[in-house]
Amino acid sequence: MIAAAIFCGSTFAENPLVSLEQGDLAPKLSAVDDTGRIWKSSDHVGKNIVVVFFYPADLTTGCTTQACGFQRHLAELKTAGADVVGVSGDSVTNHQLFKKTCSLSFPLLADEDGKVAGAFGVPIRGGGNITRVVQGQQKRLTRGVTAQRWTFVIGLDGTIIHKDTAVDAAKDGQSVLKVVRQLTVSTQ
Repeated sequence: MIAAAIFCGSTFAENPLVSLEQGDLAPKLSAVDDTGRIWKSSDHVGKNIVVVFFYPADLTTGCTTQACGFQRHLAELKTAGADVVGVSGDSVTNHQLFKKTCSLSFPLLADEDGKVAGAFGVPIRGGGNITRVVQGQQKRLTRGVTAQRWTFVIGLDGTIIHKDTAVDAAKDGQSVLKVVRQLTVSTQ
C-alpha cells in the first residue's frame, strides 16, 4: 500500500491507496446503482468477466463519449461474457439523468464518498457542480468526489486482467472489447 494525498474540498487528507496491478485480486465492491439498489461485484465475478470503468462526472464531454462507447460495444461485450459497470462520484439521481439522456443500459454506481475508487487505488479529488439542460430543463448536478478516468477488467477468477490508467475516453469501449475477446479466445 502507498499513501497519497488526495484533495478533498479545501483541505488535503491523507488517504491510503492500494496499488492494484494485473494479476492482483480485485477488491469486492458494493455500491448503490442508478436504480437505488445495491450492486455487488460478488453477484457478477465468477459468472462473467467484469469491466469496471471509473470516470469523473456525468453529462460531461469526455465521460459521455466514454460511456456511449461502452454502450456501442455492449452487445459484443455481453456476447464475449463481460458485464460493464461505470463508477463516478455522482449521485443516483445524476446517474438516472445520465442514463436517460444517453440511453445507457448498463449500471452506474454512485461513489459519492470515493470508497469504491479508493479500494481500486483510483485517485480522487473534491467533487463539484455542473449545470446542464436535460429535456429542456436546467439541472444542477452535484458530485461528492471526482475520480480519475481508469478502467479495470476483472477475470472470472476475480483477478485483474487489465488496468488502464491512461484511458482514451473515445476508444475505451473498443479497447476493452479487444482485451475481453483476447481473454475469451485464450481460455477456449
